[in-house]
Amino acid sequence: MITSQQLRAARALLGIDQGELARLSGLSPATIQRMESSNGVVRGTVGSLTKLTEVLDANGVELIGEGTVSSSGGRGVRLKSRG
Repeated sequence: MITSQQLRAARALLGIDQGELARLSGLSPATIQRMESSNGVVRGTVGSLTKLTEVLDANGVELIGEGTVSSSGGRGVRLKSRG
């Protein structure tokens, strides 16, 4: 699961706008906008969410889910180590 806050943060880490994320993921800009404006967990079809998370992953963004081991223990995003 990805939250709207995580999605906005991931996009900011990559330095891209909603239009570029839409282009990279094959989704419409309206879909990206709707996902980012949702409250809490992003809602969408399995296919759309898969495309979105695959693009983020391919570009080095690691989504940190609730309860996932991290240095601070909460939800978030981080860039993966390139090593």
